[in-house]
Amino acid sequence: MANENEAAANQAAPPVVASPAPAEQSAPAPQAGKPEDATPRKKKKPGIAPKRGKKLKSQLRNQEKKFLGLEPTSIKQAVVSLKSARKAKFDETVELHINLGIDASQSDQAVRGTVSLPHGIGKSVRVAVFCQGDKIAQAKAAGADIAGAADLVDKIQKENFLDFDVAITTQDMMPQVAKLGKVLGPRGLMPTPKAGTVIPATADISAVVKEFKAGKVEFRADKTGQVHVGVGKMSFTEDKLAENINTLIEAVRAAKPSGVKGNYINAICLTATMTRGSIPVTI
Repeated sequence: MANENEAAANQAAPPVVASPAPAEQSAPAPQAGKPEDATPRKKKKPGIAPKRGKKLKSQLRNQEKKFLGLEPTSIKQAVVSLKSARKAKFDETVELHINLGIDASQSDQAVRGTVSLPHGIGKSVRVAVFCQGDKIAQAKAAGADIAGAADLVDKIQKENFLDFDVAITTQDMMPQVAKLGKVLGPRGLMPTPKAGTVIPATADISAVVKEFKAGKVEFRADKTGQVHVGVGKMSFTEDKLAENINTLIEAVRAAKPSGVKGNYINAICLTATMTRGSIPVTI
């Protein structure tokens, strides 16, 4: 009986067929111009600065220790110390930072003005002038990079032309220039009487253009009551930088709002584009 059952099971089961051995996969041929053992380079994430070398780290640490805990010093000595710490290969901008004792949220305590630095700021200033008639030729003769009336307004509106650092306008052009408020305002280019960039139609436009081309700068307190202004370049002599700094401080003093009580200027610091830290200045 058992033999009969085994025979029946063998007849019912399908024959077992051996599957063929898998073919060996050939390795991909190396691409021309690339070594076989080349590994793909990792892409750097955007916004991450390269690692600093040991030499640069040491320089920055020494510079920071040098400025850390410094007592306020005279303007001339601060300039000397700043120039001695120069490490960058390009001509850095020297910056003055002033902490004011104002309430920037109050409109009557706003601090804003312009000042002509005796030795300029060390870079060319592109000036655009909105004017009419003969004043267009006068502005260009005085050094304005571009001057015009309605045509200049249209160029800014339609072509988004913004290749200038300062915009000056005569009062009779203000109705047309006001159309550019949304374009010039966010970029800090909108002419205003407080900045000296809105002048009477009868004013000497040549003199105004020459002042801004020579180094007339605008200062303005931000929301935290700080004033940040470039006062020259590292290549300037110590005397020129000191004279520019003194001129700016006196202009900020003169712009003191009547509503400010107590200390008006709390602190002044001098620094540069690539300087690690800042130097306190006595006033």
